[in-house]
Amino acid sequence: MLLGSVEAGGTKFVCAVGNEDYRILDITNFPTTTPEETLKKTVDYFKQFKDLQAISVSSFGPIELRQNSPKFGYITDTPKVGWSNTDFVGRLKQDFDLPIHWTTDVNGSAYGEYIMATLFNEKINSLVYYTIGTGVGAGAIVNGNFIGDIGHPEMGHVRLKRHPDDLDFKGICPYHGDCLEGLVSGPTFKARLGKSGKDVPLTDHVWDIMAFYVAQAALQVTLMLRPAKIVFGGGVVSEAFLKKVRSQFTELMNDYVDVGDIDKYIVMPLVKNNGSATVGNFALALKEFNK
Repeated sequence: MLLGSVEAGGTKFVCAVGNEDYRILDITNFPTTTPEETLKKTVDYFKQFKDLQAISVSSFGPIELRQNSPKFGYITDTPKVGWSNTDFVGRLKQDFDLPIHWTTDVNGSAYGEYIMATLFNEKINSLVYYTIGTGVGAGAIVNGNFIGDIGHPEMGHVRLKRHPDDLDFKGICPYHGDCLEGLVSGPTFKARLGKSGKDVPLTDHVWDIMAFYVAQAALQVTLMLRPAKIVFGGGVVSEAFLKKVRSQFTELMNDYVDVGDIDKYIVMPLVKNNGSATVGNFALALKEFNK
């Protein structure tokens, strides 16, 4: 069985074809330009595979997930220039009479990590996946189902207590300034220090400041959802950075609730190279096919 995956990012699209064992058989990527050009490339890619059975799309957003909405399948009021009110699923359905699953990019990654955890015999029923890169977002799964009803979570825009050494930084979120995304996303390095994050050593105090904010996000979601684990992916995240996050989290939690082994609770993705969404999409496409 051939299954299609679209990881639709604001910077690039990653399209792949795999099987019911979640193995990648073919993969490509291309820059995210205009909706017309980018979606045509997506369609052209999948047209190569005559036996495709289902497709799952994990997209940047905000997106409309309510199936009873006339805008279901749309990217809605996104800050991505030119992409507001794009009928993504509708465009795919013009060329493919197939089951198409539609969700957020971080939901796709969360589901990929959930599937991989079961394959690694981790006996978990829930997890939260955060991506920290150009933006910040999160997806949550409880008992195999996504959290979110009238819309998808926007955990990247929660408000935080400011670090005392960071009070002069206004944040970069165009909507909220100093929300989580406005304080820890990749572009904040340029805004704070005038250089890219990859050029900032882990010894720089800015990493401690960012760990303080990320630990607060982990604390909030722990106290609200009590997931089995929290996964952090994206270009900003490394194991060395998560070590700082775990330390800050432990201090902030102050033994209020037990999360078990902190090194197994706040973790890097099981799927390497930020490929969680592709695995998740294969699984979601299969689920859509079997409905």
